[in-house]
Amino acid sequence: PKPSKPWSMHSSYHDAVSALLEEHDLFFDFHTDDDSDCEKEHDTNVMGRFLCHNRDCPNRGWSSKKIAITIRMYPGAEYSARVYHQRCKACDELSKPKLDDSYAERVAYRLKKWCGVQLEIQQHLGWSRAP
Repeated sequence: PKPSKPWSMHSSYHDAVSALLEEHDLFFDFHTDDDSDCEKEHDTNVMGRFLCHNRDCPNRGWSSKKIAITIRMYPGAEYSARVYHQRCKACDELSKPKLDDSYAERVAYRLKKWCGVQLEIQQHLGWSRAP
């Protein structure tokens, strides 16, 4: 099935995000209307896997340590996270990712930070400090 947009929302991960927020007595709902005005916005990356759905393509799938997302916070303790799809390098087919635990960790980290929770700086796997 071809995604209609080059991004998607993943409300199915809300319970995992909520569990990480509850450790700091924070409670957010998932905001389903992504086009409304947000209070804060942050771009970051998560990790996951993609499947190529083109039956004629020799590439069955790939993993990525750099899946772009935009995290947004809305009035009334709501958030959303837009996850951007990637194209298969072999056939250019757009694919929606299957995300790993980094999604919930990154979203919760950002919401905690915006709410003033004192946190250690998050280490991002796959990033180099070299020039």
